[in-house]
Amino acid sequence: MPPDPRLRPVLIGSEIYRASSYGPKHPLAILRVSTTLDLIEALGWLPEAGWVPAPMATPAELARFHHPDYVAALQRAEATQRADPADKARFHIGAHGNPVYREVFSRPATSAGGCMLAARLTVAGGVVHCPGGGTHHGRPDRASGFCYLNDPVLGLLTWLDQGLDNILYLDIDAHHGDGVQDAFHDDPRVFTLSVHEDGRWPFTGGVADQAGGHARNLPVPPGFHDSEMLWLLHQAILPIIRHLRPQAIMLQCGADALEEDPLSRLGLSNNAHWGVVRAVMAEAPRLIVLGGGGYNPWAVGRCWAGIWGVLNGLAMPDRLPPAAERVLRALTWHRAAGRNPPEHWFTTLRDAPRPGVVRAAVQRVAAAALRDLPAPARAA
Repeated sequence: MPPDPRLRPVLIGSEIYRASSYGPKHPLAILRVSTTLDLIEALGWLPEAGWVPAPMATPAELARFHHPDYVAALQRAEATQRADPADKARFHIGAHGNPVYREVFSRPATSAGGCMLAARLTVAGGVVHCPGGGTHHGRPDRASGFCYLNDPVLGLLTWLDQGLDNILYLDIDAHHGDGVQDAFHDDPRVFTLSVHEDGRWPFTGGVADQAGGHARNLPVPPGFHDSEMLWLLHQAILPIIRHLRPQAIMLQCGADALEEDPLSRLGLSNNAHWGVVRAVMAEAPRLIVLGGGGYNPWAVGRCWAGIWGVLNGLAMPDRLPPAAERVLRALTWHRAAGRNPPEHWFTTLRDAPRPGVVRAAVQRVAAAALRDLPAPARAA
């Protein structure tokens, strides 16, 4: 059952992302959420009241999943702008790709607050786009994979706390949604489904990994393209959704699976992401769409702004209006591809489609995902 059409989609954002950076040499030195919000506004797509500010989650709210000692360590790191050796060793703050930066507590706490707000706003139905969310690697007691807090888990727990008991978490980031799967390993109320690049960090999420029966993983080969995503959508993702009939779906739309991204070897265009959003929206009584990975600022901003267009049934322009083009031309990216960006990164929203032959490896993971599915908990 799709969302109630009388409930207009809600966009959640925050200004905290605008000047926040993990540091100049980190992949998350780029502007992503602010670019997405600015593009949506420049396209004339903002709701009348604008986007809804994400509240910063409190330590007590974060303790619904995260260890209080870890939350306190993040607060100390933000206050002092350093992590002492004990915190670095125990909590991985300032280590393993998780730097101490100016908003090391405030920014992830805002992402968490936004995701929890999205769950509260949709408890009776509806659609929310929260591009600042999607930090799916965060662990209860440590940072992992650039993720300090796990906002998808906190949003899913908010739905569970409000009485929902048949939820699907779908993740199309290039990296396996390990933190979310592990959080609900022993909870059959949340079924996790992850499409990710095979053999990429965190090196989990194999086909055989089913988390006690209520998870499915679809590891895909390098070069995974639009036709193959369409195959998985119709041969695995939608059949699983229709079998389980979830009351709510949370969709993590990491843009690092796009061909232009430097941290994967996948080959999708943003049409693939938009197609998944459009199809899943038609099956979800409640839907939250998150951001996630994505390390090319032009690719991420265009993809996530387009998701908002899809959620609202808006037509994608053939050429961006001047205001939107200015947003994209103002971006910088200190990688080789950012020194001479192609013109279409400035002037279009939609990528050229990237079709191809559906390889046997993709067909096999789709077939494996449908074997021995659990019985649906209840009708949506």
